[in-house]
Order: sequence, then C-alpha cells, then structure tokens
Amino acid sequence: MDVVILMGSKSDFSFAEKIGKVLESFGVKFCYRVASAHKTPERVLEIVKEYDDSIFITVAGRSNALSGMVDANTCCPVIACPPYCEKFAGLDILSSLRMPSGIAPLVVLEPENAAVAAIKILAMKRTELKGKIADYQRKKRREIEDSILR
Repeated sequence: MDVVILMGSKSDFSFAEKIGKVLESFGVKFCYRVASAHKTPERVLEIVKEYDDSIFITVAGRSNALSGMVDANTCCPVIACPPYCEKFAGLDILSSLRMPSGIAPLVVLEPENAAVAAIKILAMKRTELKGKIADYQRKKRREIEDSILR
C-alpha cells in the first residue's frame, strides 16, 4: 500500500474521502483505516505495524494525538491533515502544530494538498508520478494564467 489514510473516527470519512479522490486520480494505491489514539491506541499501533512501508495521512480533529502517535511509532512519512472545526474557530489545529521533540508529522490543512504532498514523496522514486505531478502543476499554472483579466 502506498498511502494509508488513517482517521480518528468514522465521522472523518467525508473529509478523508477528498484525499482519496486525489490519490485515486494519480493512480496511487491507498486504503482507509479508522483508529483513535485516545480510544483504541492498540489498534493504531497494529495499523502502523501492518503498513510499515507506507505514507500515513492522519485525519483527526479536536485533540489530534493520532498524528503524533503514528509519527512516534514509524520511520515513514506522516502527514497530518486535520479537519477544520468552526466550533473552535480553528484553534484545535494547534494540537497538530505543537509536537514534542522528535515527533515531526507534516501538517497540511487542505485535503487535496495532503494528497499532493504524499504523491510528491512517492515521486522521488517513481518517475511516472514525477511526470504526473509536473502535469498537475502545469494545469494549476494554466488555471491562474487563464483567469487573468486582460
């Protein structure tokens, strides 16, 4: 498996699904898993062990212990993509940004960008993905250039 999208609860699925759609469009193999660092920590560790050569994208809000716990237990890249919560005016994002020393998940707030970050990591060794990322970036540039008022 190239990427594991690990959600803290099933209520995170609609957000995580946006990540999956981008990965799918690039032909990247991924799976969804659900486990909570607070409620099912043993299951989190089982998932980390099971996918010990994958990139992890963690999707958990509120007190996001999931990203740090996964990162502390793998040598693989971890990308934290916490859903924005209007209820707390976004302040719960701080639990994804402040990690103890030696715990270093990347934090990417937009689901599309979390997927792109994972794809870029994979593209370091997979030339077909490098080409797809280059095409994606050209398309994004064209979107801006085409929107410029003349």
